[in-house]
Amino acid sequence: MTGVLTQIGQTALNTLAYLGGLVKLGLNAASYVFVAPFRGKPLRLGRGISQAMEVGVRALPILSLITFFIGLILALQAAYELKKFGAINFVASAVVISMSRELGPLITAIVVIGRSGSAFAAELGTMKVSEEIDALETMAINPVQFHPSFWP
Repeated sequence: MTGVLTQIGQTALNTLAYLGGLVKLGLNAASYVFVAPFRGKPLRLGRGISQAMEVGVRALPILSLITFFIGLILALQAAYELKKFGAINFVASAVVISMSRELGPLITAIVVIGRSGSAFAAELGTMKVSEEIDALETMAINPVQFHPSFWP
């Protein structure tokens, strides 16, 4: 019984520590964006635009391909069902409305989050494995604030 309670307590503490780390990261990010520029530190708009291009614009080819195929499948399914009612003329309208209103934003969000999240995780994982993050911490440099001059 004591072992089970110890394990539950340890899991609860680990979860709280993880959530605390997330809150600390969020507060640091908010501080760098909203408070630091008023204290003389630059906002680095160029880096933000670079990240927006990496996340958004470079996802357009795969996003267009996936959206095309989903629209094609939706059109085939709608044509099959609407043919029964003699309303085959409404297939294009139904596909356009459903893709632009409902499925388009959802598909975009899923693809961009999946693509960008995995890319960021791979980059951070590579930095952790090659001990770049540990080296920065050893030199008393905050890895979140670190911005070498040769990065775009």
